[in-house]
Amino acid sequence: MFTGIIEEVGTVKAVQHGGNNSFIRIEAKKVLEDVHLGDSIAVNGVCLTVTHFDSTTFQADVMNETLSRSSLGTLTNGSPVNLERAMAAGGRFGGHIVSGHIDGTGSIADIRNDGIAVWYTVSANPEILRYIVEKGSIAIDGISLTVAKVTESTFSVSIIPHTASQTILGTKKVGDTVNLENDIVGKYVEKLMKPAKTEKSGVSMEMLAKNGFI
Repeated sequence: MFTGIIEEVGTVKAVQHGGNNSFIRIEAKKVLEDVHLGDSIAVNGVCLTVTHFDSTTFQADVMNETLSRSSLGTLTNGSPVNLERAMAAGGRFGGHIVSGHIDGTGSIADIRNDGIAVWYTVSANPEILRYIVEKGSIAIDGISLTVAKVTESTFSVSIIPHTASQTILGTKKVGDTVNLENDIVGKYVEKLMKPAKTEKSGVSMEMLAKNGFI
């Protein structure tokens, strides 16, 4: 599990696509301080498992499915990437619950300045937008952000200079692809409200009203 608080920006040193040996190798510093084989590190929001490491880099195997369904497939040597280690049990929870299992990708539709802040508008498909709510949470390339506005085809976030300087979001341009992970809470609620046909759900509008939830 991750929090969406980026620890550092790493640099891709090698990427191999296709065949029986797809992998990505990334140069980093902070996330290597206590790294072990098998550790989870989120790369642009995608949870990857460390398979090799040395004093300056770590490597992770990447399935073709992951490359095709995320922006990792567009990375090349020299690409900057957001990095976050899995949350320590005694750590501060500064963002929101991020699993590292992205729901899909979006495209940056607009970027505009607003005083010290910068607004990013992202277009996404309906399957992703259905779980996005104003003032809710969204992970963009692994960054925990608050949703400021939602339309039928886009959502917007407003970021402060610190976020822009400490992540790769500040380098993004209109048309760039970003990884998106919805807040998992909404998906669990939907699942509970629509159980399998063979099950009888104890959750109903009547039950929620009776217990003061609506």
